[in-house]
Amino acid sequence: MSKRDYYDILGVSKNSPADEIKKAYRKLAIKFHPDKNPDDKAAEDKFKEAAEAYEILSNPEKKQRYDQFGHAGSQGGYGGGYGGGGMNMDDIFSQFGDIFGGGGGSPFDSFFGGGGQSSRGGRRVQRGTNLRIKVKLTLEEIANGVEKKIKVNKQIICDTCDGSGAKDKNSFSTCKTCGGSGAVRRVTNTILGQMQTTSTCPTCNGEGSTISAKCNTCHGDGVTRGEETISINIPAGVSEGMQLSMSGKGNAAPRGGVPGDLIILVEETPHESLKREGINVIYDLHVSFVDATLGASVEVPTIDGKARIKLEPGTQGGKILRLKGKGIPEVNSYHKGDQLIQINIWTPKTLNNEERDLLEQLRESQNFKPNPGKNEKSFFDRMKEYFE
Repeated sequence: MSKRDYYDILGVSKNSPADEIKKAYRKLAIKFHPDKNPDDKAAEDKFKEAAEAYEILSNPEKKQRYDQFGHAGSQGGYGGGYGGGGMNMDDIFSQFGDIFGGGGGSPFDSFFGGGGQSSRGGRRVQRGTNLRIKVKLTLEEIANGVEKKIKVNKQIICDTCDGSGAKDKNSFSTCKTCGGSGAVRRVTNTILGQMQTTSTCPTCNGEGSTISAKCNTCHGDGVTRGEETISINIPAGVSEGMQLSMSGKGNAAPRGGVPGDLIILVEETPHESLKREGINVIYDLHVSFVDATLGASVEVPTIDGKARIKLEPGTQGGKILRLKGKGIPEVNSYHKGDQLIQINIWTPKTLNNEERDLLEQLRESQNFKPNPGKNEKSFFDRMKEYFE
């Protein structure tokens, strides 16, 4: 079954500002929240659907890919995908710290003084920061797709404490302020009665536990600086400036949190003889007027190697020949562009006496006098016809 459009799910347009998208999601999250709709599978599905839409549209990079490629851009295969599909309830509840200002649990805790918490127990989960790298690709790599192994210097999980930040397992103790929940509740008396609010525990920073003895390697952070070799599968057809994302391959998060993403910026390395124009490849072929006049078999470079083309006798300068399917494929598509070969007549600058005499004799021939027909089309007209 095809997925619904994310903008339709939230009831916003592509031009809606971030605060309007956030507001629309907040409204749907409250309406379909499991606490408010117990044992209602349809409401739970809508709750997850809204969360997935917000997870894409609230992220500028993911939103840009979705606007360009649709669902194919939000659920790719780049070593973990773009994100979006397959969100579980833990992932969804982790959004609520931004949406409702709480400690990551159910927003109804602060409205109704209790209710179902997420399986995280209201504890705050930290997230690692995203990393950005640039990857240079040749035209051949862009045309065929490529796997790149890149060494990335980043925050990695501490090997000594396995990311816990503690010297040993006995160094942990339950936070006395929140009792291990990671959140503190305050009750305020108002004219409408008692109102209960929930916030992140200031003592343990929402983790639910404190450390009496910190790891000597990471000093309690759970992460250290290190190097990781990452395999990046780049699909065919990417272009200069395009950004790919690998979920969970960014900086590791402190104390076993969620790692950030790795953002890959594509850079194209210029080809020595071919030029890219969208999904087409352009090649300027220079031939002598003798070959253009008599016809010839000429070898030209392509992305896949050499190819031989035939020049018909009387080929005119500016003529465009086409090698079908020798261009760049579209991203996530079977459609490929063409290679366009533009004919340029090369004129020698120096001649010996014998060559000059021959040309002087040919100059008087009517066949060597320019006489373009009335219906002769210009280079621009031919280009226009080709693309139409």
